[in-house]
Amino acid sequence: MLRGASVSLVLAYRRLAALCPVLGLTVAAPGGAAGQDWVDGARLAYDASARQSWLAAEADRIRAAYGVAARDDVVASRALHGYLWSAGLLMSGPWYLERRVPRLRPADVRLGPDGTLRVAPGVFACLPGDRAAGSAEAVVLDCEEDLRAELRRAVADHVRPLLTALRPHLRRGTRALWGMVGDDLVSGLWHLGRALGEEERGADLAARLLPGPLSPFPGGAAFRRLPDDHPGPERLTRTRIGCCMHYTVCPAETCSTCPRLRTARPAAAVAAPAGG
Repeated sequence: MLRGASVSLVLAYRRLAALCPVLGLTVAAPGGAAGQDWVDGARLAYDASARQSWLAAEADRIRAAYGVAARDDVVASRALHGYLWSAGLLMSGPWYLERRVPRLRPADVRLGPDGTLRVAPGVFACLPGDRAAGSAEAVVLDCEEDLRAELRRAVADHVRPLLTALRPHLRRGTRALWGMVGDDLVSGLWHLGRALGEEERGADLAARLLPGPLSPFPGGAAFRRLPDDHPGPERLTRTRIGCCMHYTVCPAETCSTCPRLRTARPAAAVAAPAGG
């Protein structure tokens, strides 16, 4: 049975799972074991064997989907990208939907062998008017900006160990890695806004969360509108700070927000976690 913080967040996570089925999300009881053949974020960060198995599985997935043997750094980049997008949305999603920021430890995010995701929430931050503000797991903050700062801090603290562990596998410096974190945090909120039929609100919340460079994030959401004569239905776009490397796997599916493009363009063929 789910208790405490899980009760306060479970409805938000169930709603998030329905809105973003690509997550394959379920909620687990806090403190429980990850489950057979599952791996959590802590093991990915601190267990070299588990990390290598995770990267090997990503290489196999790329080969099965695209018929190519990706470079080792591309495999690591794609695996990290998927984790960052999902873990970021596990923290930003409840903030978007309920104004609650889960403080997820790496061990609280679990990955299944089939790509599904399980979250075991504990402590969370909220505002004084929240109906869950009196629960033992709630940390009550004063205002919206405090909550945004808590979300930035929660995401940074969660992903920092994995960035450190994967750095030797990647041809990227610190700025590029944190740019990737910010990109995926913004992309998740944008995706959730679209799923709710309120893209403008999703983009606005992302822009308020990352209005510009805020350490350790090197840049902001920086949304812009495409000119009226630009082909395609989308008019709101941005350019990622760093390339997600998907083009090296399938050049025909260049992401619409790729920094390699002079002008970002819609690309319906790319799923949200692949570049958003």
